[in-house]
Parts: sequence; C-alpha cells; structure tokens
Amino acid sequence: MKAYCIEVCRSEHHALGLSIVHTAWGMGLVIGPALGGYLAQPATKYPDSFSKLSALGRFPYLLPSLAVSLFATVVLVVCIWLPETIHLHSCYKRKVTLDKATESNPNCADTTENKRLINNWPWMSATISFSIFALHDTAYGEIISLWAVSGRRYGGLSFSSEDIGNVLAVAGASLLVYQLFFYQWVDKTLGTVYSSRFAAALSTVIVATTPLMTYLSGFKLSLAIYPALMIKKYSFMGHSTIYLVLTHFLRKTTIGTGLSLLQNNAVPQKQRGAANGISTTAMSFFKAVAPIGAGALFSWAQKHTDNIFISGDQVVFLVLNLILSLGVLSTFEPFLVIPAKPERLF
Repeated sequence: MKAYCIEVCRSEHHALGLSIVHTAWGMGLVIGPALGGYLAQPATKYPDSFSKLSALGRFPYLLPSLAVSLFATVVLVVCIWLPETIHLHSCYKRKVTLDKATESNPNCADTTENKRLINNWPWMSATISFSIFALHDTAYGEIISLWAVSGRRYGGLSFSSEDIGNVLAVAGASLLVYQLFFYQWVDKTLGTVYSSRFAAALSTVIVATTPLMTYLSGFKLSLAIYPALMIKKYSFMGHSTIYLVLTHFLRKTTIGTGLSLLQNNAVPQKQRGAANGISTTAMSFFKAVAPIGAGALFSWAQKHTDNIFISGDQVVFLVLNLILSLGVLSTFEPFLVIPAKPERLF
C-alpha cells in the first residue's frame, strides 16, 4: 500500500499520503481488537439476540471471524477498481528475448537505475534505520504500559487500566489529527530527513525524562507540565499523558513516515513493491524480537528497584534510549545515504 500510495499521489502529496496510510493502519490496530471483543461470545453477552443452542452459541468466536471475512471480501472486491500504476506484462511473455522485450518496452531495460536492492545503499540504509526504530517503538510500547500500571515503589505511576485506556485513546485521536493536518506542513518546512532527525533526537530527551515523572506531584507537577499543557491543550489528562502522547507523535508519525518516504524515493517505480515488502519483513522481525527482550528487561528491573547506583526502572529507559540513540545515529551520513531528488528530502 505504501508503494501504491507513492505512485498515485503527486510528489507534493507523498507525505500526506503515507501519513494517511500509517493512520489507517493504526486505526485498524485499535478498531480490530475492539470489534473482536464486542462480537466474541455473542450468546453470553447478548442472550436476548443469540441463543446458546445456535451456531453462534456453540462457536463463540464464529461471529467476529465472519465479520472479518466479510470485511476482507468487500475490500477484495473494491480492489478491482483500483487503477494499475505500472504495466510490465509484456516483460513476462514466454519466448520473448531480452533484446526484443527491451525494444518493445523500455521499462524492461536492465539499467543501472534498476540495480539489485541489496546493492542500493540509499534504500538499505533507510531500511536499517527503519528497523532500528521499529525495535525501539515495539519495546517502548511493551514497557510503557507495564511501567505505568506498576506501583510507585517500583518506579511506576500506579495507573489503572482505565487510565492507560484514556492515555492510548488520547494518543490515537491526537495522532489522527497530527497525521491529517500537521505532518505534511512539518515535512515541507523541515524536510523529510531533518524532521526525522529532529523527532528522533527529541524522543531521546522525552524517554530519558520519563522515569522522573514518578517523583512529581501536586504543585511541582503542575509547574512542570504547564508549558506542555499549553502547547498540547490536553489539560484534563495530566503529565504522563502529555509525555506519552508527544512520544507517540514522534515515533509513530514523523520518524516512521519520514523513513518510509526515504525508502520509496530510493528505488525506481517497478521495485517499490519488493522494496516495501522487504522493509516490512525486516521491521516485523525486529517487532517480533522486541517484546521478548522488553518483557525480560522489565521483569529484571522489578527485582532491582533498590540498586544504589541506578534503579531498575531507570535501567529500562536507559536501554531504550541507547537503542533510540543508535537510531538517531543511523539518520546521519555516512550511515544514511540520501537518495536522489534531494529537493524533496530537505
């Protein structure tokens, strides 16, 4: 979808298009589990509408499965009307030599522009940076919820599950507004590279100061968060929400969308599908590893809260910051090679 978005949008709308794709994905991650929770076990939750002797009563998870399948079928049918953006069908006809295919369709030519992705260092460097931030993003998401609900004697915030839900709801709604109305302006003003670097660098400060929030209360808390409340205009949620929402902005939107733009600008049109597929696979691998390491690290931290030099919860955020700092470093040359069309990236 990211490759298709780049191809159907004009260059000045690439940032907005990719931000909408990321927003839609994030909304799906929120709506999907909620929909499954509402539709699961209908005979138990809605006994007046569904009998326990019916098929939905005997198979309590049949209804959400049917709903998802129906939705996927509708999407599949809608895809029929999506216009094709690249036509290379003549390249794959049998018994056609390379010379003839090149002569009949210039897009099939084996030029230096269409080199192998593994040798395309601008794309490789952006993918590596994207994977590092994916590792940090998933580990942060795993730890922050556990840390927020843990007691203050463990360095947490003693949040309830309702508080966490409110935080995530505000973060999701704020993310939607930022993606649709502000990110394109940020990208045009700072450029893709500089906005990603700035967001990553600012994230390190936020992550480093997050464990200190457990010591704030009363007037000191209000004094510390007043500027943030004025800027973000979320006075009803408190200090921790401001930090979580701001970090959510930086990680989910500015950095992720910016690196996606770099990846798609680094490859020619007919390689974008493969490039986005490989980068998503790499990102998924790091996202699979992150919860394991994050859970083990947080479990260790809960047992070492009384360390003399540095407490366990501070070690957790220190490790997160080290990973994030590695990501920041990867956005600078020579680690990140800027692709062509620099006027769109700075």
